[in-house]
Amino acid sequence: MGVPRSIIPQRIDDAFDLIQLTGREDDLVKTYSGGMRRRLELARGLLHHPEVLFLDEPTLGLDPQTRKRIWEHIEKIVKERKVTIILTTHYMEEADRLCDRLAIIDNGKIVVLDTPNALKAQVGGDTVQMEVSEPEKAAKELEKLDCVSRCEARENRLDIAVKDVAQNLPKVFAAAGEISNFSVRNTTLDDVFMHYTGYDIKDEGAEGAAKHMQRVMGIKK
Repeated sequence: MGVPRSIIPQRIDDAFDLIQLTGREDDLVKTYSGGMRRRLELARGLLHHPEVLFLDEPTLGLDPQTRKRIWEHIEKIVKERKVTIILTTHYMEEADRLCDRLAIIDNGKIVVLDTPNALKAQVGGDTVQMEVSEPEKAAKELEKLDCVSRCEARENRLDIAVKDVAQNLPKVFAAAGEISNFSVRNTTLDDVFMHYTGYDIKDEGAEGAAKHMQRVMGIKK
């Protein structure tokens, strides 16, 4: 159903106000920055007051500051307009912040679907990163530990998912052998993506991931 002609001007004003482009309605689009054009796309999608809005990589190619502003606008749209948004993205931080539920797609198939927190919990524990002298030998020993749910070797670095890391870190150190460096961080959606696809989205960037049809689809409502 189209928008009645009589209310189009008000709808345009409301949409531009929501994405903070008031005063630029009559400017040529070619004078807009990349971030402004993305916001304009959001405004265009809101004119008919949809219940569901589909966004395909809404922040692709934008700088971090502009990307976060787009996130804020998306969150504002959901809160004020009660719109359900379905989006695709290659940015794991974006998926984690915006999505209530998300699906990881690998080669055109959904390999896992759940909330971001549940997916991170499935991978298990915090991630211990360490540099060791014999990574293959260390990985074999670490995989024998009940507290280790995942161990991945990259050159001389190991990424190890450890349950109850504060309690079990001494066991991990003992099994790893000679360690030159280590750090502990919370499990992220990057770890989840790697766990379910065997592919690090950072290795080739968004273009490389697109070739493999690997991305995240999320729902925000």
